Amino acid sequence: MSEAATRLTEALSELRDALTTLAFPIAASRRDEGQDAAADSIMQLDDYVIPRLHRIDAPLLAVVGGSTGSGKSTIVNSLMGEGVTRASALRPTTRRPVLVHAPADAEWFEHGPVLPGLARVTGSAGEPGSVTEVQLVSSRSLPQGLAILDSPDIDSVVAENRMLAAELLGAADLWVFVTTAARYADAIPWALLDQAAERNIVLAVVLNRVPNGAAGEVRPDLVRRLEEHGLGAAPLFVIAEQSKTGGLLPPADMSPLRGWLEGLSEDARARESVARQTLAGALTALLEREDVVVGAYTQQLEVCGHLSGALNDAFAEASRSIAVSMRDGSLLRGEVLQRWQEMAGAGEFTRRIESGVSGIRDRIASFFTGRTATTVRSTRQAGEAIEDTLTSLLVSAATNAIHSTSAAWEETTTGAGMALAANGHVRGETERREDAARVVREWQRGVVALLEEEGEGKRVTARLLSLGVNATGVALMILLFSQTAGLTGGEVAIAGGTAVVAQRLLETVFGDDAVRRLTRSARSRLMALAEEFLGRDRDPFEAEVERLNLSEGELTNVTESFEAASIAARKELI
Repeated sequence: MSEAATRLTEALSELRDALTTLAFPIAASRRDEGQDAAADSIMQLDDYVIPRLHRIDAPLLAVVGGSTGSGKSTIVNSLMGEGVTRASALRPTTRRPVLVHAPADAEWFEHGPVLPGLARVTGSAGEPGSVTEVQLVSSRSLPQGLAILDSPDIDSVVAENRMLAAELLGAADLWVFVTTAARYADAIPWALLDQAAERNIVLAVVLNRVPNGAAGEVRPDLVRRLEEHGLGAAPLFVIAEQSKTGGLLPPADMSPLRGWLEGLSEDARARESVARQTLAGALTALLEREDVVVGAYTQQLEVCGHLSGALNDAFAEASRSIAVSMRDGSLLRGEVLQRWQEMAGAGEFTRRIESGVSGIRDRIASFFTGRTATTVRSTRQAGEAIEDTLTSLLVSAATNAIHSTSAAWEETTTGAGMALAANGHVRGETERREDAARVVREWQRGVVALLEEEGEGKRVTARLLSLGVNATGVALMILLFSQTAGLTGGEVAIAGGTAVVAQRLLETVFGDDAVRRLTRSARSRLMALAEEFLGRDRDPFEAEVERLNLSEGELTNVTESFEAASIAARKELI
């Protein structure tokens, strides 16, 4: 193998590997086209292109294909002068393909790289067998350098037969296409012949079972059709309808076709010429599939991006709504504000501030020093009210994100299935609420820990102990929620007074700078815990996106592999 051929083989092997990584899981408009193009390319590389590049001088493989009942097996047997393949009036007759080769070429077909997906069975023709096997028959009737394969019907009622027929034709160096006077105008054969024209494959057409007197009408029409499909150069062999002797057609009727086949394979130079023509055509057609494969995979990525974007937007909005609620004063509505008022007497403090009473820090501290049982209970109830309010906020944000993601995904067929699957793994409402409550309690404990850490100095510790760490923690939480952008009317005045009381209390203990630092730390910690909480509801949806197994990197790899193969092919063949 030449250096250029070696480089081309390596490039095509890399292309094959890149194509195998592509997945087309999304039911998009171009999926089937792209999936088929990728699968066909892999099959073509495995079955024909790479093996032929390795051995351009290997025996030629002529595949005899055609429609149901066209007489393919009879043609093969008649060419060999013996029953090497099974012929019958029952359909489908050929299930296990039969490959007939010269004795000297046995090693190439028994152990060579041709048709690697089919197990080898040796011996004479027998039962139809399995489509996962190829039967090898050695015959001295064939010259060395030429093998003939009898394939299943291209229009078989059995789907796996049709698929195998297409695969075998893709692995051929040349086609012998058999049709009949009654079936030559059928659509399926012409779709396959168009592929032959596209690949510039060496082709012969056999018009079989032509009734006496019909050749003058049928032959010109078939020639015209071949020319219209770019196959005017293909030789046409006409075989009349006649009785067979021992199941074989007369040798004289087979002589023209046999002579054509032997002429193509009579010496190494002729064989290489045929192989190079078909190889170049197959490779050109394969490389031209790049737009189909890349376009289809790009569409997959676009739809995946839409699904991921909807997921990201929904949970980003959930995070934003939590952050906004922490800042706009809305969390101070209802029971939280009521319990804080009971705990701190914030209304009285507000009046004192508005009246310009001095020494407000000392007066605030006096309210908490020597706490009564009522104050302790109010502190606990205020903490519980904050827990309940934050729990509801987290649950509502997560639920809205789940609903928004599901609604966006359900706009596509694949997305609807993914949404259904994801929702099947999303935790229930009770579990979500319990987790949210646990998260809030963890945060509240963290706030107390922050205060204790900040109050390590003796003087600060004394103040903190005199006021009570839990009460001080509630004050920090209240300050965190005390901006008033979301409140109106009298709520603003109440919340404003509440903020002043909480801030003065904290400043009494820690000072201005420390209060600002504590507030930032408490808010950051709550948002981090909220993100983790939301992530547990996001995970089932994220898993569905990951299960698609789509990647921009795979697209880049395939695109670059096609480019490298094209460059190498131009240097070697095209």
